[in-house]
Amino acid sequence: MAARFVFRLEALLRVRRSLEEEAKRNLARAITARDQAQTRVNDLRETQRVTVEGRRTPPHERVDLDRWRATERFLLVLERQIKQADEAVVQAEARVAQARQLLLKAHQDHLILARLKERRLEQHNQEVVREELREMDEIAVLRYHITHPTASNQGGMP
Repeated sequence: MAARFVFRLEALLRVRRSLEEEAKRNLARAITARDQAQTRVNDLRETQRVTVEGRRTPPHERVDLDRWRATERFLLVLERQIKQADEAVVQAEARVAQARQLLLKAHQDHLILARLKERRLEQHNQEVVREELREMDEIAVLRYHITHPTASNQGGMP
């Protein structure tokens, strides 16, 4: 009876698999953060557009200078916030790129061990097949000697 296949690095394979899953989760979090940062930029730009549209006054109507000044101050604050939000998007993109690289590395590390396990399993299966064939050959020889007792005596003894 052939021995059961045991991969000695199974624990390490499980660790590498869990590290790959963790890297996937980290990438998903980084992408979510980047998307949220981009949404913030888009919202700020939309607010800026609406504010610029809102400061227009219809023809032949008085201009409220206090409101105009407040709107301009608000637009300056919005521009500063948009610039900060754009920087946050760039930083988030960098974190996404880094998370992708870490996932790629974790995936490669996991695949190396998975392929090694596959090769070792294939070698084990080949050895089992060879052992079974050898045992079947021995059984066939024994059966032949049992069913043909005269053939075994003719070889060397009269």
